[in-house]
Amino acid sequence: MKRNLDIVGKKKIFFAISSLIVVFTVVFALIFGVKMDIQFTGGSIITYSFDGELDESAFAKELSAALDAQLKTQLSENTVTKKDNIIATLGAKKNVKADKVEAALQTLQEKFPDNNIQQESINSVSASMGSEFFIKCIAAVAVGAILMILYIAFRFRKIGGWSAGVMSVVALMHDVFVIFAVFVLCRIPLNDSFIAVVLTILGYSINATIVIYDRIRENSRIHRSMSVAERVNLSINQTMTRTVNTTITTVTAMVIVCIIALIYGVDSIFTFAFPMIIGMISGLYSSVCISGPLWVTWQEHKAKKKAAEKLAPKAKKK
Repeated sequence: MKRNLDIVGKKKIFFAISSLIVVFTVVFALIFGVKMDIQFTGGSIITYSFDGELDESAFAKELSAALDAQLKTQLSENTVTKKDNIIATLGAKKNVKADKVEAALQTLQEKFPDNNIQQESINSVSASMGSEFFIKCIAAVAVGAILMILYIAFRFRKIGGWSAGVMSVVALMHDVFVIFAVFVLCRIPLNDSFIAVVLTILGYSINATIVIYDRIRENSRIHRSMSVAERVNLSINQTMTRTVNTTITTVTAMVIVCIIALIYGVDSIFTFAFPMIIGMISGLYSSVCISGPLWVTWQEHKAKKKAAEKLAPKAKKK
């Protein structure tokens, strides 16, 4: 006979782990700050093409001196022309004038005569555009959370759908915070990849949670004699294999993407794929160890409250 894991019985341990992650991330963010990408802070992006081998650190040093600005560089390849590029990113506090950019290009061509350095493009990014985009994404997450609550409340109304919906969204917010923790702790600047990962994980995690709730609904009909905690624990164990296998499959795919991104030095893909891996693992954890046990805690609290209300009139009569 297959032995069931006592997930619900160990709920306090899981809640404590999640609380520690939240507290540690908040403290770390307050002490070391949160890195923001140029999309949210604003600034300028200048792209140069070059031939042969180029010393990136020396290039960055010369360009920084020529523009009198702090900057970071990244090597890439133009997929259309197949030429090597170096992308320089300048922060929002430094406005780059056209004459200074032209003078910087001449300096670079003089310092690196064998590399045929050419300026391909220069783009200015407005911080207000990034902030507006971020606010719209947060609004999309909020609307999505409300719709999830309404959907779960209707679909699982026979087992207390409203509370199930709210608890599932609380578990989803746990996943969002874990993704935020990955960006903060790994010093990855918050950018559009963060928003993409959050939206993807929300859909992934809620799907696993709904599967568990669906099993709880079935077990509520079949095993009426069981307590709420026993039914939820049984449901989690019955869906465990499916949930774990799905996570392993998707995580394996993303690990391969991460390895390829590291080999070819594609940071934009890595900063999406790596948080996705952690987010998927968090989605599995929250669906199995947070959402169901949290709902059990709420149901038990309601039951105790009702029992106390029934005993109150009897106590008054005495």
